[in-house]
Amino acid sequence: MSALAESGTARVGELLRGWRERRRLSQLSLALDAGVSTRHLSCVETGRAKPSAELLLALAEQLGLPLRERNRLLLAAGFAPRFSETQLGAPGLQGVRAALQRLLDAHHPYPGVALDRHWNVVLANAAAKTLVAQLPAFLQGPPLNVFRASLHPEGMAAWTLNFADWGRYLIDELQRVAASSTDAATLALAAEVMAWPNVAALAREPREQGAPEDAPALLIPCVLELGGVRLSLFTTLATFGSPRDVTLAELTVELFYPADAATEAALRAMG
Repeated sequence: MSALAESGTARVGELLRGWRERRRLSQLSLALDAGVSTRHLSCVETGRAKPSAELLLALAEQLGLPLRERNRLLLAAGFAPRFSETQLGAPGLQGVRAALQRLLDAHHPYPGVALDRHWNVVLANAAAKTLVAQLPAFLQGPPLNVFRASLHPEGMAAWTLNFADWGRYLIDELQRVAASSTDAATLALAAEVMAWPNVAALAREPREQGAPEDAPALLIPCVLELGGVRLSLFTTLATFGSPRDVTLAELTVELFYPADAATEAALRAMG
């Protein structure tokens, strides 16, 4: 973890205020939830009081900050980070990496991937690699990024039959990821993708509201057409429970499942 250049009570106060405003919480609401006086929280935000590490962690918990941002708060206040950050390829995470790969391989012939905080693919099974091989070379990475691969007009967006629905779901996810981070690379990724003409046009479109008598869709599938074969897939996202490491906290496993019998038969034939 790189050291934060700026430190001091003013800097940590700015960070706290920024996150509180991003979460749309008043000082009173956050103070009550964290068990601290509103006056003390105000003094911390304005730099007139130096917070303890325990107070920062309590505030971070109430704000729902990722572990990376909790470390950043601690560093800004002059404290050591509390959460380690281990590279996925490091010896200490070999067991986790092997377990994830076994999980993905067991999911074959359905696609499955493990994603980092930028939604870059760090692990994949054979079914996912088959789909990736259909992408233009410039979108295959490394790193292969799900938002770029799925939303770029020359990528999967060109094969997605229900791009209005699936693309909007991905745009919402991208904006959620960007809203939960102050990382420059994450914000740059969001700005890049949102500037693509097909994405910008979709983001401007009003959301359609179904008629009251219509049965609501239970899931938004990703409907693709590859070489004349139609695939309808729904996705699940899973994360580690109670992680104490930044890398593990930021990992997400995405598993795709067939949404109909024809897709299941097609995936099994491909597999």
